[in-house]
Amino acid sequence: MFARLLWRMLRGNRGRLAVALIAVISGATVVSALLNLDFDVERKLTQEFRALGPNVVIAAKPGAKMQDRGAASPTLLDAAAVERAISEIWTRDFAGAAPFLYIVARVDGVPVVVAGTDLNLVGMLNPTWRTESLFSPSMPDSRALLSSDCIVGRNVARQLKLVPGSALELDFLNSKTALTVAEVLDSGGPEDNQLFADLATVQRLAGTEGRIEFEQLRVQGTPAVIQAYVARLAAALPDFDVRPIREVTEAEGSLVNRTRLLIVSMVILILVLTGLCVLATMAALAMERREDVGLMKALGGSISRVVGFFLAEVSVLGAAGGLIGCILGVGLAQWMGRRVFQASIAPRWQVFPLTIAMMMVAALAGALPLRLLGKVKPAVILRGE
Repeated sequence: MFARLLWRMLRGNRGRLAVALIAVISGATVVSALLNLDFDVERKLTQEFRALGPNVVIAAKPGAKMQDRGAASPTLLDAAAVERAISEIWTRDFAGAAPFLYIVARVDGVPVVVAGTDLNLVGMLNPTWRTESLFSPSMPDSRALLSSDCIVGRNVARQLKLVPGSALELDFLNSKTALTVAEVLDSGGPEDNQLFADLATVQRLAGTEGRIEFEQLRVQGTPAVIQAYVARLAAALPDFDVRPIREVTEAEGSLVNRTRLLIVSMVILILVLTGLCVLATMAALAMERREDVGLMKALGGSISRVVGFFLAEVSVLGAAGGLIGCILGVGLAQWMGRRVFQASIAPRWQVFPLTIAMMMVAALAGALPLRLLGKVKPAVILRGE
């Protein structure tokens, strides 16, 4: 009986209920898309911030010195100890690391800052670097650089008239080694004034085998995840200075928090607007149903039963609109992902019950005018007043 009466009430006011249903569907579509985006925003922003390069550095503790490289030189680190600590606390948030050792060598009598590193990893940690390569893009091993290769910054290449494929000789403290220019680097930063060579080659020239100056790492995730990884790494390397690069991690965390605050604010605003639209519709509907309510009360219907019919009607409206909006929201989230992040947004199924529940709450909040139906007097209605 209850279901039949509810069905007749839904059919009897299709015009006004359609307006409320459209409002609920519209609100649910945007809310669903924003919630899908919120669940994926951390991962997408982390991918975007990969362009900023490494965000954690391992170096010597401040104040430490090394006698044989000058009083102002930093202490060199044990590369094996650093790599061992990194591998022992590896997590899925760890994206990569590259060691560095700097010397000032000469090329054709010109002093050049030489950075010894892993040539195949340093480019992966800095995806915005642009290079002019010796290799053809169609070659399967085009990114596998050898110990005899080097990467030259564009300013160094311009000064020494070097191009991919050029041969050069590094001279450091009367130790020499021949290298081939594999890539010319255009980073837009200080790296354009440097030459990158294989770490083992630079260690051999400097006579510091197995030692590095610092290691740069890229850890994915929120600032809290990065800080937790840094704390674990610092505990494994108590004699070293392990710290996040503040400019990168703080910018990433700030943008994530502000984006989520914007999404939450928009969801609340949409829920309020949806509730107001349902409120306007229900206010008009309550006036139209005064006669029906009066007749129900005259036949012995209780106030709770009468209002329960109308609240059930509004609940069905909110649930149906929320479900349809969730389906449409998946498509809207995909469009937003492609426009903002140039990537697809994976639909999250937990968004469906959450959105439907919020739409039902918003619809019920907009059904406040139905309380006025409880004040309807059957005698007045039956007299036609």
